[in-house]
Amino acid sequence: MGEAVKTSLEKLQEKTEELINRMESLRLAEYVEMLHDPKRLWKVNFLAGLARGLGAAVGFTVLGAVVLYLLQRLVLLNLPLIGDFIAELVRLVMERY
Repeated sequence: MGEAVKTSLEKLQEKTEELINRMESLRLAEYVEMLHDPKRLWKVNFLAGLARGLGAAVGFTVLGAVVLYLLQRLVLLNLPLIGDFIAELVRLVMERY
């Protein structure tokens, strides 16, 4: 019976150490500390929002440029129905900008 208790305690200690390591890797203490500092929380969230917004703007710009490039290439293929529609669409976009 003593051996079974010892093995159970060893398993419990291993699980506890594993839990501690996981919590440290999550940086839970740092997160809780940040929640208690409203200025730092605002600053971090503001900077994260700026980064997300800038990333979205750059991403949409690149995606739009690629789409316009592909549409211009399709016009050069001179497809009868699709070519006229795409040419009009590209012309409208180019006039606007």
